[in-house]
Amino acid sequence: MVPRPGLPAPRYFSELLFQPRRLACGGCGAVADWEPEVRGAGLAGAVLGGSEDPFFRRPLWLQTRCAGQILWAYNEAHVNELSAYVGAQLRERGGARPTMAMFARLPPWMKRSDNRSEVLAGLETLRALAKRSAPADRSDAAHERGDRPRSYGSTYFRGGPYERRP
Repeated sequence: MVPRPGLPAPRYFSELLFQPRRLACGGCGAVADWEPEVRGAGLAGAVLGGSEDPFFRRPLWLQTRCAGQILWAYNEAHVNELSAYVGAQLRERGGARPTMAMFARLPPWMKRSDNRSEVLAGLETLRALAKRSAPADRSDAAHERGDRPRSYGSTYFRGGPYERRP
């Protein structure tokens, strides 16, 4: 899944949630397009979080059971970031990153030190799943749960994310 080819580069990072997307599966040949929903003078974009793809609402490939919960990630880069955070013995705020929003929003069970080894093992399972693509390789945890954080996304006003129309 990628932003639709030929679109101008977004001016703001938040515009990525409103940019049309294209899904193309090299395995089965499925192709789909996603457009943000028009609501009045604005657009309702995708919502990140949950075990579904934020645009096409399909179950994520990278899911596994862990510490009595479902551990999921969008891609291998996401797994690497989570592994670095969970595996850190000392978690400091600040540094080179302007925001730690992803880590601040992690569920408490992932941040607990007594779950560290189990979460790291689960992340290794996800890393191995990322290298596979056959339907038979799919985790038994990778199915629809309807656990999206909100039923609709943020509103983007057509003049820009901070410009309101009368």
